Amino acid sequence: MNVDIEKVASAPSPPPPAAPSSSHPNTKETKLTTAQDADLSDSSDLDSPTTTPDEEEEEEEEEEEFIPPDGGLTAWSQVLAACLINMLAWGYPTAFGVYQLHYRDTLRLPEAQVSWIGSLQVFLAFALCIFSGRLADAGYIKSTIIAGTFLVVFGTFMTSLCKEYWQIFLAQGLCTGLGLGIIFMPPLSVVNSYFKRKKALALAISATGTGLGSVVFPAVIQYLIPKVGFAWAVRCAGFVALGISVVSVVLLRPVLKPRRSGPVFEWDAFREGPYLLFTLGAFLFFWALFFGSFFVSSLRMERNDRWLMWEQINAFARNIVGFSTTDSVQLLLITNGMSVVARPITGYLADNYIGPINMHAFQMFLLGCMFFFWLAVDSATGLYVFAIFLGFAMGAAQGVFGGALASLLKDPRKMGTRFGMVCTLCAFSSLAGPPTAGAIIDRSNGTYTWACVWAGTVVVLASFTIMSARIAVTGFKLAVKI
Repeated sequence: MNVDIEKVASAPSPPPPAAPSSSHPNTKETKLTTAQDADLSDSSDLDSPTTTPDEEEEEEEEEEEFIPPDGGLTAWSQVLAACLINMLAWGYPTAFGVYQLHYRDTLRLPEAQVSWIGSLQVFLAFALCIFSGRLADAGYIKSTIIAGTFLVVFGTFMTSLCKEYWQIFLAQGLCTGLGLGIIFMPPLSVVNSYFKRKKALALAISATGTGLGSVVFPAVIQYLIPKVGFAWAVRCAGFVALGISVVSVVLLRPVLKPRRSGPVFEWDAFREGPYLLFTLGAFLFFWALFFGSFFVSSLRMERNDRWLMWEQINAFARNIVGFSTTDSVQLLLITNGMSVVARPITGYLADNYIGPINMHAFQMFLLGCMFFFWLAVDSATGLYVFAIFLGFAMGAAQGVFGGALASLLKDPRKMGTRFGMVCTLCAFSSLAGPPTAGAIIDRSNGTYTWACVWAGTVVVLASFTIMSARIAVTGFKLAVKI
């Protein structure tokens, strides 16, 4: 019989039985009444809800409000760890254009066939966020990153040994893609838990790893192949990935109490209007963001698999404006460099003046306008200027994405699950974006006009949807920082 000891001790004791007296005619009745009262007292104790000491302790801990340190050496070291993981999770896939050149020229594989490798890699990097995010919320931060790192490094080293298409597809597309999807979410959950007032800035700085990685990994592959050969160039990239992951695992210090119970996919979250609208806006945003062209024969692209939109600029520079391959690589570095600069700036402004959701919607609107401005570019000088502003706009819009979503969450322990749900849904839109743009370009006889119009319209619509999520929280109030 499970009886709460504390409640029994505090419960009022039954009245003592009346002393027998020869002068009291109802002595027997008094004893019966006393016994009934005692039985009722015991029955009320049994009917009351009982908890174990461990459950009471957990309830007390949950009731205690966690106060993020919002700064300090340990907190900012978590930002560095997340930055390193972002270098790997999203910098590594941008090197696939160099891989495709090798597969096309050396293995004589069709470009459309090879494109499926990179497509699967990017899709898995998004799609697995729902599972890695839930594991992060449950407290398996380091073990999840270690498992993902093993898959990335193992897949990379196996890629260096591959000779056939199916081998490359399994090693680089499947194995490496699984690893990238597993490692992405856990560091973001940790960073989110350490900051409140500076949350958008911290998440934006951690996102700069994406731009840094998109320079480091392509450079490692591209410049080492002529010197040490393809196999060892790939292995060197694997060693870089291993070193990045080891440092991040050493630095990470989870601070929140794990949330062991709870579903992997919280369907009830979509009953919240702001979260539903934000998810829809993110879906549209990533549909147009990753619109690097796939196989488009009319353009005779040399590297048509480049996944980020600025890689489409690279192809545009070579095929429309007439840039050489060297000049187009310089253009890529300029774009990526401006992306790195933009993220901390927008994060700081979002935290201190504008608000993460306001900044995210505004920067998305500017990025949509940049797609329309692309229509006016017809010279080398104009393309350089356009690349600078485009890189800044893309970095700004992506940099506050995490901070905007975090500002909608009331429970920081659900960051991994809620963020992972959005990323998993965006996996499908990012997978559909490149074929959509490619089909538009193909139907336009190789011109980029209607593809730019499509991308600009979709991103502007996404910004309005994000703003709708903001209105769902604050109402029609203009001067509200959120």
